[in-house]
Amino acid sequence: MPELKPGFLIDTTLRDGEQAAGIVFSAMEKLGIAIALDNAGITWIEAGTPVMGQEEAEAMRLILDAGLKAVAFSWNRACRQDIEASVACGFEFLHISVPVSDLHIYRKLKQSRKWVFDQLTRAVYLAQSQGCCVSVGAEDASRAHPDQFLELAELSERLGAVRIRYADTVGLLDPFSTRKIMSDLAIRCSLPIEFHAHNDFGLATANTVTALQSGALFASVTAAGIGERAGNAALEEVLAVMEGNDGMPKGINLAATQKIGCQVAAISNRRDIFYRV
Repeated sequence: MPELKPGFLIDTTLRDGEQAAGIVFSAMEKLGIAIALDNAGITWIEAGTPVMGQEEAEAMRLILDAGLKAVAFSWNRACRQDIEASVACGFEFLHISVPVSDLHIYRKLKQSRKWVFDQLTRAVYLAQSQGCCVSVGAEDASRAHPDQFLELAELSERLGAVRIRYADTVGLLDPFSTRKIMSDLAIRCSLPIEFHAHNDFGLATANTVTALQSGALFASVTAAGIGERAGNAALEEVLAVMEGNDGMPKGINLAATQKIGCQVAAISNRRDIFYRV
């Protein structure tokens, strides 16, 4: 069982960040980014999705064999093949993601909420049977009723998950709605909340900082803010705001994270994101 590291930032550059159009990291580039994040003091690294194939799995093994101080973990759907692929790589901490909004469950998947809960239960039990620790992701949480998110959180707690991710999957929140939602959920939620923002309206960093100020204990970020569609909250931006408000966590090197942003922008050959760093 991996040690549960302190620290509120969960870097997902290597997973959600790589979903940005035109960005593909080689195995050695992924390893280099993971080592740089670890050296900068980031304690949680979402390394990737092993079930994607042999090349991805090999990159994951390189990261796990690097002796990082950070917890490197994998992203998984709630299905056997994903869990088995992550376990085969050697992961001891797994993130298992399921939809929570009616739009995703009924319209996208054509399934029921019971089906989703059953899938999650089987997946978590399978991961735990292999000695793994689990966090749960609530996809499209910002388009679900808060009680639906809480219902998933309660199930996740009963199953033994250590935290739950509130995903603003389509980036529709603003700082005012984020504060209202997080303030309410943080009081009522049975698990620590991780806030996962998307930048469709340019508010990912603002929403992430607001969520942390409103009761979320963790937040997803990416170097230079890369990610699916318009991207995610930028690691270096969130830290800069926190430093300016005397909220910089001990052990994180802001200058080093800014260099990682430049490193990722250069590797990605994305001149449009250099301005962020």
